[in-house]
Amino acid sequence: MDTQKLRQRILDLAIRGKLVPQDPNDEPASVLLDRIRAEKERLIAEGKIKRPKAKKSTDKSHYQNFTPPFEIPKSWRWVRLEEIAYFGGGKTPSTDVRSYWENGTNLWVTSKDMKSSHIKDSKIKITDCALSQMTLYAKGTLLLVTRSGILRHSLPIAILDYPATVNQDIKTISCFSSNLNKFVLWAIKAQEELILKDFHKDGTTVDSIDFDKFKSLSLPIPPKEEQKRIISQIELLFGYTSQIDDSRDHITKLVSATKSKILDLAMQGKLVPQDSTDEPAADMLRRINPKARIITDNPHYPQLPDNWVLVPLEDITEYEQPQPYIVQDTLYSDTYTIPVLTAGKSFILGYTNEDFGVYDNVPAIIFDDFTTDSKLVEFHFKVKSSAMKIIQVKRGLSIEYVAMFMSTTRLIGETHKRYWISEYSKILIPIPPLEEQNRIVEKVNSIYCELDKIISALSE
Repeated sequence: MDTQKLRQRILDLAIRGKLVPQDPNDEPASVLLDRIRAEKERLIAEGKIKRPKAKKSTDKSHYQNFTPPFEIPKSWRWVRLEEIAYFGGGKTPSTDVRSYWENGTNLWVTSKDMKSSHIKDSKIKITDCALSQMTLYAKGTLLLVTRSGILRHSLPIAILDYPATVNQDIKTISCFSSNLNKFVLWAIKAQEELILKDFHKDGTTVDSIDFDKFKSLSLPIPPKEEQKRIISQIELLFGYTSQIDDSRDHITKLVSATKSKILDLAMQGKLVPQDSTDEPAADMLRRINPKARIITDNPHYPQLPDNWVLVPLEDITEYEQPQPYIVQDTLYSDTYTIPVLTAGKSFILGYTNEDFGVYDNVPAIIFDDFTTDSKLVEFHFKVKSSAMKIIQVKRGLSIEYVAMFMSTTRLIGETHKRYWISEYSKILIPIPPLEEQNRIVEKVNSIYCELDKIISALSE
């Protein structure tokens, strides 16, 4: 189940008046908007806010010529955001002044804090000294990220649960009727796709929202009492979707832990039974590499099963430097056919049309010399950088088995250095007889296949 699409569908129904029934006894939205206009004029008269600049003549008749994007109930009204709210922003106090930051207790919200619909805390806080030059926004204020790389695919908007300041990448939205804030939050989030497409600010190096244009966003406003019912229903349904996400995350973590445990058992000789008729691993290795440094027991490792041995990785592998296979043009396209690889989570960075320098001696293991991440590759490829080493396993051993061991074994150091020659290749790998290697690989793949079906079912 795609809970993100489900949440978006809930919001879409909400702003169309189809999430909860209308009540003819509700005071219509027009009355609420009249009170909002009166409150706006009061704040202007008291000098608490400035009167907005007059719009161009073409904008004065906005709602005379306005074509609603969809129908709303009769008791609702269309309104521009700037007619029901006023706006603010923030900044970053000088980072050179220690007294602005040390032991700060006041919330200073940045885009990194905008990960849920309610802001209760911030990663960084400022002192009272810094607060004197900042605007402290009240609880209930809406925050909108208008400048961030995340705007390529998401529109972070949230409501303050506690007073806070904000940095320059965030704009604040304060409705003239504070009770309207929550509904406006969901009404804006419901139009996320439209906003990201139509309100994108061109000519900037970082993805940005054109906030001056955004202020004119049209919102459907329901009666006050219906707003309460809509918000209550949204929160109820979103609670259910969060439970689904939590359960899915829990299952995903269990599956990942199970896979790790399976590999751990496999490398201890506890996943499949041993067969006394298999050629002992020591005999096999002496034939493959007479110079292999074979260890039949080691106090730093659990007792090995009969016919197993330990041997350094470098005695059963050969490596190749990647320079001949490094991609030259990084303008990738899905229309091209040659994958460009890294050993990390991204794995396939993109596809190139460079048909030269393609590595085709597969299967092979690619190994990131800096992170010690590794991947088994069974298709032709190019690599991203010189940090990739290409590992082959000596003939007569299972490369799938060696790749499984390497996937469980990483070196995490504090320095940025290359690991294969200096450290990683010295690691001892437990080697069973070849027949048992094959049985282990088959068993692991069989179990993984069933576990992957569980993960696939979670997204259906």
